[in-house]
Formats: sequence, structure tokens, C-alpha cells
Amino acid sequence: MIIIGVGVFIAVTFTVITMTSRQSLPVSGLERLAISITSPFQFMVTRTIGYTESVWRTYFAAVLAVEENRELRHELARAVEIQNRYEELELENARLKKFVNFTGSVPATYVAAQVIARDPSPWFKTIMIDKGESDGLEKGSPVLVSEGIVGQIIKVSRTYSRVLLITDRNSAVDALVQNSRVRGMVKGNNEDTCSFVYALRKDEVKPGEMIVSSGLDQVFPKGLKIGKILDVKKVHSQLFQDIVIETSVDFDKLEEVLVYKDGS
Repeated sequence: MIIIGVGVFIAVTFTVITMTSRQSLPVSGLERLAISITSPFQFMVTRTIGYTESVWRTYFAAVLAVEENRELRHELARAVEIQNRYEELELENARLKKFVNFTGSVPATYVAAQVIARDPSPWFKTIMIDKGESDGLEKGSPVLVSEGIVGQIIKVSRTYSRVLLITDRNSAVDALVQNSRVRGMVKGNNEDTCSFVYALRKDEVKPGEMIVSSGLDQVFPKGLKIGKILDVKKVHSQLFQDIVIETSVDFDKLEEVLVYKDGS
């Protein structure tokens, strides 16, 4: 429709210009009438063309803005992804540095492994790691991190192993209070805390003291951290104290572990 109007406008305008360009003839009433008729049409067409051009410019600008916005969103998403990967690498690097410092301070052989699964059952506290017999691991091998004891391997296949955590009710670690050397046993109770059992009521045990492995169970090396004493209760009718400890290891954030291999 716009094209037809433009064509009519051009034709009429050309006729008027042709008529008015003849200097030998005076301006007649017909010419004035033609100009009067074409002037509003010319104004309308000019406004229409200008409006159309404005609409098209706005449309193309909007299309370009949408496309640019889409590209910026993609670039932002890539930048966020790279930043997240960088932060994860930094955190992993910090954890591995702790492992290096820990293994360098103890004369033994360790195999680093990643935690690949957790037992979803509330009745068992176990994890799966990505190392097995092909890496020299055996059933009963102790599993550690720089913060302390994690547990021990209870099942091993060629490339995977299952680890029983010290928080499991079937777990037991021979231990002692680091300062007073009071002997006892750390037992799991399927919760975030463990119990330090078999400490005699007469022994002096205080909250805040560190519990470490004694090495007498022939499983865990001596002196490894297990946890700090949270609460101590002495009941006169009981021979042993009721002691609750907080584990040194945060099992909810466990990602990498070290499996101890006796050098002998």
C-alpha cells in the first residue's frame, strides 16, 4: 500500500513540477488546484515514510539489542563457569597441599583417592572410593585425611573400595586422651558424634581435650587425631564415664582421602 501511494505521489509531483517549470505559461488555476490537492498528500506520504523508517530503525535496533543481549548472557555464563572451575581448582589445590604436608611429616606410604559415593541408608555410615586392589589397597587398610581418621576399608574390588566410617555403630578405634593418656575406645553411634567408652569413672577427663589413636588395635597408626571431647558425665552407679566427642573430620564435606599402606 505504501509503495502504491509513493508511486502516485511521485507521478503527481512530477506532473506538477513539469507544469510549473514551463516559464512561458503563467500559473493557471488548474496548476494551483493541482498543488493544493497534492500538498496534503505529499505531507501525508512524507510523514508516513518518516514514520515507517522510524519503525524499521526501532525494529532493527531492538533485534540487534536482543541478539547482543543473548551474546552477553552467553559470555557471562561462560565467565561464571570458568570462575566456578577456578574456585573449585583453588579449593582442591588447598586440600591437596594439606595432604602433601601431612604425608611428608609421617614416614609411610599413602594412596590418594576420591569419594565417589555415600551410603544413603541411615543405618550405615560408609563411603565408596575410586581406588582398589589394583592400587595396592587391602581390606582393613586405614583411611585418613589431614584432619584425622576417617575409617577403614571393609570391602575391596579391583578398582573400588568401601570404607566404614568411624561414626558407624560397628566401628571401634582404640584411643586415648592426648594430655592425660587415659585409655578408652572410640565407638560410632550412627550420628555426627562418637562416644569415648571404657574410660574409668576415677580418671580425670575434661571437655575440649583431644582424643587420638593409641595404635594398639594394629589398624590405625599411633597419634592420629580422632576428635575433641564435647561432654563428660559421671554416674556414681556406673564404672565408666559417658563421654561424647566431636570428630575432627567433617564427613559431610569429605571429597578426597588418603589410604594408609604400611611400608613393610
